[in-house]
Amino acid sequence: MNRYKDAGVDVNAGYELVRRIKGAVASTKRPGYVGNIGGFGGLFDLDSLGYKHPVLVSGTDGVGTKLMIAQKMGKNDTVGIDVVAMCVNDVLAQGAEPLFFLDYIACGHNDPALLAEVVQGVAEGCKQSGSSLIGGETAEMPDMYAADEYDLAGFTVGVAEKDRLLSVDTPQEGDILLGLASTGVHSNGFSLVRKILFKDHDVDLNDKPEELKGKSVGESLLAPTKIYVKEVLPLIRQDLVHGVAHITGGGLIENVPRMFNDGLQAQITAGSWDVPDIFNYLRKLGDLSDEDCYQTFNMGVGMILAVPAEAKADAIRELQAAGEKVFEVGKLVKRPEGAEKVVIK
Repeated sequence: MNRYKDAGVDVNAGYELVRRIKGAVASTKRPGYVGNIGGFGGLFDLDSLGYKHPVLVSGTDGVGTKLMIAQKMGKNDTVGIDVVAMCVNDVLAQGAEPLFFLDYIACGHNDPALLAEVVQGVAEGCKQSGSSLIGGETAEMPDMYAADEYDLAGFTVGVAEKDRLLSVDTPQEGDILLGLASTGVHSNGFSLVRKILFKDHDVDLNDKPEELKGKSVGESLLAPTKIYVKEVLPLIRQDLVHGVAHITGGGLIENVPRMFNDGLQAQITAGSWDVPDIFNYLRKLGDLSDEDCYQTFNMGVGMILAVPAEAKADAIRELQAAGEKVFEVGKLVKRPEGAEKVVIK
């Protein structure tokens, strides 16, 4: 008898998972990638990239309780994209190019077929961001998690030239704020979403309410987080962008002020962008105020760029050519004494 397996951990399932994901991992190779999956550490060669004064920028995050929606729906591929997006969009906000990614999956029972779906999503997210999946860890922890539960987190490292890093002092008074469309809720605010759906109401995730125009609630919620790297990084390298805010937990109210110093205020014009149907559905079902929405959700704007007024036309043109839906949502002004750093009106 294998006593470790008897305790609830099957190492052979781990070997089977590695076998299943090797192809997906290999598909994410990029310049700088060194080695193969299965070693004790992931390797990456910075020398091959040609940076003169490289600064490494790291980020780590998870998918939060969106995973509970995915597990209820039995759909486990798109959350892998989510975990990559949450990390690489953050390092992009510092002006960095994501280089590589590592994932961490904790589960009650290692189901190789199910977890391979998750990792295939991670690989897809890496390809969308131009980064390599160079390693990861799967921890089977019976008694910590139920047999049908798993958690997912990730870690990324990016690089930027030292003199090209974006800081809170880069945005300037008069900069225009451009909002990039989100794909929906992304990966934040799901504790409130679940309260509205399952505690305050008894919503079936397969329901297709009129507000969602033919889509189910679950399908709308699981739309993967948009990855903005390939569209925004070229603008940063051309000095067309002074600041980037990734709209995550805390919504527009908490995240927009993170990209500029205390001497500035963001004035955002409500109604200047398209709000996806899922937010209108949640607002109505949950009887949410504007404040609830703006402090919790991205409300249809997954990233906001501060661009010089004279660069606005070029930035919009390049973003649209890259397939982005762009909205002029406001501007940066001198902050009145004692005023909030962001005003939405």
